[in-house]
Amino acid sequence: MDAFEPRRLQLAERESNARTYARGIDRVISRGELARVYDSEGREYLDCLACAGALPLGHNHPFVQQRVAAFLQSGQLQQALDIATPAKLAFVEQLYQALPAGFAEHAKVQFCGPSGSDAVEAALKLFKTATGRRPVLAFQGAYHGMTMGALGMMGNLGPKQAVSGYPAEIQFLPFPYAYRSPFGADAAETERLSLAYLENLLSDPESGVGKPAMLLVEPIQGEGGCIPASAGWLRGLREITARHDVPLVMDEVQTGFGRSGDMFAHEWAGIVPDAVVLSKAVGGGYPLALVAYHQKYDSWAPGAHAGTFRGNQIALVSGAATLEYLRRPGVLEQVREVGQLLRQKLQALQTRFSCIGEVRGRGLMLGVELIDPNGAPDTLGHPPANGLLAKTLKRACLEHGLILESGGRHGAVMRLLPPLIISADDAEEIVRRFETALTSLWPAAPAAAHAPAAMAF
Repeated sequence: MDAFEPRRLQLAERESNARTYARGIDRVISRGELARVYDSEGREYLDCLACAGALPLGHNHPFVQQRVAAFLQSGQLQQALDIATPAKLAFVEQLYQALPAGFAEHAKVQFCGPSGSDAVEAALKLFKTATGRRPVLAFQGAYHGMTMGALGMMGNLGPKQAVSGYPAEIQFLPFPYAYRSPFGADAAETERLSLAYLENLLSDPESGVGKPAMLLVEPIQGEGGCIPASAGWLRGLREITARHDVPLVMDEVQTGFGRSGDMFAHEWAGIVPDAVVLSKAVGGGYPLALVAYHQKYDSWAPGAHAGTFRGNQIALVSGAATLEYLRRPGVLEQVREVGQLLRQKLQALQTRFSCIGEVRGRGLMLGVELIDPNGAPDTLGHPPANGLLAKTLKRACLEHGLILESGGRHGAVMRLLPPLIISADDAEEIVRRFETALTSLWPAAPAAAHAPAAMAF
């Protein structure tokens, strides 16, 4: 028996029932190197979780590690509230170079507590203060965090049902989830109706919803099932919100800094939002969160949003190094190329496994939706989600050396968020291990000559 196993079991008994990832990954993960991690018995795993996307360069990347090690030996402040330090100066310089030029020239930045949830809370506070309004618009399927304001704007009902006291006047809108259209329509019509719904809500004097303080949206829904919004839909969203004077806030906590193949996932639509909420990758693996916003909204008072660990110094150093690395020539191109290869290989599996309903995503943020092909469709014509298979497959993948997570409706979407530095060979190995695990659970048809046509996302 692994010498760590008794202690791991004791830890499981002592930890809260709210723990999540430790339930599926019931190993002691003792070390990591880029896209691979190793447990205490020396077994190797390809990591397609990357700390929920918070490790864009993988585990212990030398470019980041060297900067952090040098900082720790430098005698600089380890914590500094929001006081200026060399680490903060260097990070802000890198951040403003990474932000889209049209946004950066008018942007202010607020460092928040160490989680994305706190940055969402800051945005909520900022835009209610700046506009003097109370209603907020969010989307079905959204994930914005686990604190009360952020949780109130989240679509997933599971964590919300036992708790009350959320902010009032939150209105949920249908997201253009083409595979499970909330309108029972095709992709193009789903997008049209989604935008028409928003237009009507904002223009109808009897919509029942007052003028919003902000509209919060993920350009790619992450925990909601890795659902990408098209460039056309995002442009339509920007046009409507601008015309109705509703601040558009992009939640790029999981999608920001190269995950989609662009530095920010909203960039491919060519739009300029009013604010961007950032965390996860921005700290290069260390806890950091912030909201960047147009300076015209900077009307809150000093101390209106604070926190002891805002602008964590180690995270500023790690984040600056990570942003510098991601801005190197060819890095994002590799994310797009390897992401396309990975998606095509997964789509090839779709032709052989009837339980794969859809493969979708952008860059290295991909989702494989599992279905019961023999089950009866719902009233909108959607095939039944297969959360049980997803749960079993996640376990089988672990046994075959592949770490990934599930999400989406009924937990039926296998989500792949590998480090952005994976190679084409890594992508091939990821699919091989995924196929081996799936074959152990579901019969495959003979290999088809061609994969299904790639989606337009």
